[in-house]
Amino acid sequence: MKSTNPPTNAMLDDGPRMLQIAATANLELLAEGGDPARTLPRFRMLAYTGAPMRVSGWRYPVILDLAGLSIPSQARPIRFGHDPLSGVGHSDTIRIEEGQLVATGIVSRDTPAAREVVTSAKNGFPWQASVGASVEEFEFVKEGQTVLVNGRQQSGPLNVVRKSILGEISFVDLGADGRTSASVAANRSIGEPDMNPTTSTEPTSATSEDIRAEAVAESQRVASIRQVCGGRFPDIELQAIRDGWDETRCELEVLRRSRPQPAMVHGSGGAPVTRHVLEAACMLTARLDGIDRMFEPQTLDIAARRFRGGIGLQELLLEAAWANGYSGRNFRDQRVVLEYAFGRQVEAGFSTVDIGGILSNVANKFLLDGFFSVERTWRNICAVRNVSDFKTVTSYRLIGKDQYESVAPGGELKHGTLGNETYSNKADTFGLMLSIDRRDIINDDLGAITTVPRKLGRGSGLKINDVFWTIFMANSDFFTAPRKNYLVGADTALSIDGLTKGEVAFMDQVDTDNKPIGIMPAILLVPTAISVIGAQLYKSLEFRDNTSNKQYVITNPHQNKFRVEVSRYLGNSQYTGSSSKAWYLLAEPTDLPVIEVAFLNGQESPTIESADADFNVLGVAMRGFHDFGVALQDYRGGVKGRGEA
Repeated sequence: MKSTNPPTNAMLDDGPRMLQIAATANLELLAEGGDPARTLPRFRMLAYTGAPMRVSGWRYPVILDLAGLSIPSQARPIRFGHDPLSGVGHSDTIRIEEGQLVATGIVSRDTPAAREVVTSAKNGFPWQASVGASVEEFEFVKEGQTVLVNGRQQSGPLNVVRKSILGEISFVDLGADGRTSASVAANRSIGEPDMNPTTSTEPTSATSEDIRAEAVAESQRVASIRQVCGGRFPDIELQAIRDGWDETRCELEVLRRSRPQPAMVHGSGGAPVTRHVLEAACMLTARLDGIDRMFEPQTLDIAARRFRGGIGLQELLLEAAWANGYSGRNFRDQRVVLEYAFGRQVEAGFSTVDIGGILSNVANKFLLDGFFSVERTWRNICAVRNVSDFKTVTSYRLIGKDQYESVAPGGELKHGTLGNETYSNKADTFGLMLSIDRRDIINDDLGAITTVPRKLGRGSGLKINDVFWTIFMANSDFFTAPRKNYLVGADTALSIDGLTKGEVAFMDQVDTDNKPIGIMPAILLVPTAISVIGAQLYKSLEFRDNTSNKQYVITNPHQNKFRVEVSRYLGNSQYTGSSSKAWYLLAEPTDLPVIEVAFLNGQESPTIESADADFNVLGVAMRGFHDFGVALQDYRGGVKGRGEA
């Protein structure tokens, strides 16, 4: 399974390979012409309506995109409860009509399950249907986004299975979609004549000629399967005949069984090397912090025992290739190994390890590790806005009649007004490309998916810092004397007196009605040069005066009053407005922000997506991107002290 839009956080939805979509199916027994003693029951079902479904193993609803559904043959197995040992029959026609999946066929199996289906349908039991399909490719649609699927607009969050292969359809007694329907045509129960055949008003289109043609085709299919198996694979022969496989499917399974199985496809104790084990091995090799919280203990144990000396990039690709059917023992034929690793040499639906997804997941973990390794003071002093697109968004401040007023006897409430004060912001995209090429593979360089993404994540963290502090520090028009939020003079140096002056200035701030804003200061933002003084003002119980003046106050009135935040950017001369003495007294950003960061769809960290590169260059391409924007907001939310004359 390969995701075209892999999720990056809790929103990522890594579903199972086999998709089973359950839907209600009402069954009726319908009469068919011909000899009742020889006629086989037929069925018709609306197997899937094209609507979102809640499917086990998927966090968000799933839609099967019928435009991308591959139907290997019209003769697909019809089962009971998805049990290969409980066959019911086979389909003879499967088609897509107006965004819905419709199937017709014959109850051709002589099994207890088949007899149960037909008998219960006669008794009026409302059978339901469930479609089994292997997932090749799916897309995650984020919250707030819409997508056109099966002729209808659907809103996220949900998963859209863009490419899949139909496996079988089953009768079940409980489904999820009550809008579908099905019918069964029969003149007798399976295995015995029906002495009282039921007749329906819905005629069937099947004729005696159709039935004879189907019987001939079935005989030819069985003969072909026996010829392919040649008596060497009786279990495959039995399953192929029983489940309605065609000759091609049988040949592929025989070929797969005939390949030598490498000794390295299982971990200690015979445990399989799954994609989770391979991801864990990569992270153990690169010594990623916090790995114990990412995987189950059993997965980490298998990875540690199986890859004791660490895993290399070539070994990672070989493991994926072996899991997908590659029979070679080494990396000599690089192109073939890569084609198997990425599933290009594997029949659709049989790939068991998605190397593209592994590379993307591993790279994303190290990307985030690098992203969170840099200074994040910006996150503690800003408000965060979620935006759904790249358009400019505008906020209005409620001013004027924003106080509660007495309610008249009639109970009518007066309206507040939206004033002229607006604050805008917009998200932009910042991105980068990462390619694992032929040189990395030959050099067996696992750092291509560990060290490099970590550096790229750090680069992303530095970028958001650069954008944020560039905008925050270029504030000569934001903090001004006329606005009474800018203090200048020797007495503004950070001290008890200077901080007191800033606190008074903050609390004296008024709105456009010249009334107090009612917001309290909460954060003291300082550069590194005066961070110790800031910490003392926050933590110390007292300050002693060393001058000759014998009358002084030793109690610190600002103890535990303002949370101290320190940024190395404030004193860096590369940024306009930098100062090693200036400090800021700010409100909590949730109360009244002086600056805001907008993130597209609330995604606060960068994302890496993977895609198969052109195999002429033997590699895999990845792209990292981050969508955000920064803008100053309400000047009343802070006071700046210059710290000098």
